[in-house]
Amino acid sequence: MTSADQAADQAADQFDDSDLRLGSRTALPETLRVLVHALPQEAWAAHPNFGGMTRFWLERHAAFRELLDRIAADAGATAAGETAPDAYAPRLYGLASTLLGELHGHHSIEDAHYFPQLRRLEPSVARGFDLLEADHKDLDARLHGFAGEVNTLLQVAQAGTLAAGRVEPFADTVAGFRHLLDRHLVDEEEIVIPALLRVSGG
Repeated sequence: MTSADQAADQAADQFDDSDLRLGSRTALPETLRVLVHALPQEAWAAHPNFGGMTRFWLERHAAFRELLDRIAADAGATAAGETAPDAYAPRLYGLASTLLGELHGHHSIEDAHYFPQLRRLEPSVARGFDLLEADHKDLDARLHGFAGEVNTLLQVAQAGTLAAGRVEPFADTVAGFRHLLDRHLVDEEEIVIPALLRVSGG
């Protein structure tokens, strides 16, 4: 087990409270929203420290949401018989490969570099970064299952037996993952973006 894996395990262990786990919470607890109360979202773009890093972070999050929206739309159209399965498979492969690779890379950089630095700079919300790391562990496990479902669909498509009914359960999987990912991204933005803006050059 790598040091990153051990850190993720320790972060997950700190959140046995079901209300704080990603699948249960509906918002950050108020104790972790102190920075966003001081710097609300509507003030971010006008902040003097709103620069390349904060813009890049928000653009990455927007891209993840857009990718999942496109995957969901394609799955829904195929399940409804509006898109032919042979046209669906190559689009699924391209979009899912991009999502899986970019999300994994983004989470790895955050856990290894950005979160440790921001945790030191903003000790008032240090527990929030533990929570976000626990989210990553949860999301990575779900991404593994997501990838397995994608591979199964692609194998069935390659065999020429992919029917609309096989895609419908995957559409439900995508919708569930999209909901969880958005919860994580919103909470991460409420912790990370104000923290970056409080640091010169954010």
